[in-house]
Amino acid sequence: MSSSLDAYSAVVTQAVDTVAPAVVRIEHERGRGTGSGFLFTPDGLILTNSHVVATLPQLQVTLADGERLQADVLGDDPHSDLAVIRVNSAARLRLPWLRLGDSSALKVGQLVIAMGNPLGFHATVTAGVVSALGRSLRSRTGRLMDDIVQTDAALNPGNSGGPLVDARGEVVGVNTAIIAQAQGLCFAIASNTVQWVASRLIREGRIRRSYLGLAGQTVPLLRRVTRAHALPQDSAILVVSVEHRSPAAAAGLRDGDLIVDFDGIPVEGVDALHRLLTDERIGIPASVALLRGVEKLTVTVVPADAPARAA
Repeated sequence: MSSSLDAYSAVVTQAVDTVAPAVVRIEHERGRGTGSGFLFTPDGLILTNSHVVATLPQLQVTLADGERLQADVLGDDPHSDLAVIRVNSAARLRLPWLRLGDSSALKVGQLVIAMGNPLGFHATVTAGVVSALGRSLRSRTGRLMDDIVQTDAALNPGNSGGPLVDARGEVVGVNTAIIAQAQGLCFAIASNTVQWVASRLIREGRIRRSYLGLAGQTVPLLRRVTRAHALPQDSAILVVSVEHRSPAAAAGLRDGDLIVDFDGIPVEGVDALHRLLTDERIGIPASVALLRGVEKLTVTVVPADAPARAA
């Protein structure tokens, strides 16, 4: 038992030695709220959660050695709860940084280590295992985030934005959420998702997505309705409201319509439609099949570039 514990401790401490110098504390300049982040490039770029930086552009970053630097938001995507910030100092050329690993190689039961600043306690380390892979979690905007890593490495408020790393010290996730009043239910955004989002935030400052300009909710379909229209699904999107001068309005969509198909693909709910509204569809006409009363209609919509923080 002693030798097993020693081997386990050696793995964790070695990973911490690699990771700790690159983990930072993030707080607003006026001292309101704190979170975590980590340097992931040698020139001072930091990954964290979108909800950590909120809408405030000016931040203060405390490095592992206690040095404080000013930082600004380079890119922010609330739908994936990720943000990239940049320290404003010549010292960023000398900062340590972490590599993003391959989250697709993770195995359930694998050792993972979380670092961050929970409840203001700087550079706190917790360890656990990958509890599950491929979870879905709803962001604060209401959009579903896929490919979430579940872990029992303990997280608390303030851990948000910190790294979840493997035994080699490579980042396999960005810690993002806990389930309140539960034990051992913690979640991280998979590093492969992080890599994709971060590259676009660095280049464009946001993630481009297409949108239709409507509010909807997922509702069940009556069995007689699915049979009458030969629908493969048993739920659809009820249009609750349509924005004025939006792509949906231009296509003639109305409150009360039931969207059952987008560009030939059945959609059983709002989350399914969100997954289809990628940046590649901006400006490209698409068919929308809908039920209006007892009729099934098809209209053509041209998705637009979504506003930066649109749902």
